[in-house]
Amino acid sequence: MLKKLTFALILLISIASCNSKKKAFDYSENFVKKENSLLSDITATEDKVARYITLEQFDSIAIAGEKMEQLVESKIQEVKKEPAPDVKEAENFKEACIKYFAFIKSMYTSYKEFGRATDETEREKAKAKVIELANGKQAAMNSMQTAQKKFADANGFRLEK
Repeated sequence: MLKKLTFALILLISIASCNSKKKAFDYSENFVKKENSLLSDITATEDKVARYITLEQFDSIAIAGEKMEQLVESKIQEVKKEPAPDVKEAENFKEACIKYFAFIKSMYTSYKEFGRATDETEREKAKAKVIELANGKQAAMNSMQTAQKKFADANGFRLEK
C-alpha cells in the first residue's frame, strides 16, 4: 500500500512539474509572438522615417512615430492584462517584458517629438534623444534576454533561437 501511495505521489508531482514547465514555456512564447508581431511594422516605419528625413517631411515622421507608439502601447496593455503564470520568475519576466516594450515605445515617442519640433534647436534636442535611445537599444534587448533566460532556467525549458 505504501509503495502505491509513494508511486502515486511521485506521478502527481511529475505531472504538476511538466504542467508548470509548459505554462512557463507558453508564456515565454506568447511574449515572442507579441514581439514578432511588431517586426513588419517596425521595419516599414524605419524605412518610411528614413525617407521622410531625407525629404524633410517632419509632420510625416511625427505621424509615423505616433502610430508606432500606439501600436506598441497596445502590446504593453496586452502584457499587463495577461496574468503571469504561477511559476518561478514569472512576475520578474512579465515586468521585463513591459520594460522592453516601454523602451521600444519611447523610441517612437522620440520620433514623434522630433517630427513635431517647431524649430531647429528643438529638433536638435529631439534628435539627440533619438540617438541616445538608439544607442541604448542593445542594452534593452540584453536586459530582456537575460530575464527571459533566467525565467527559462528557473522553469526547466530551453529558449528557441
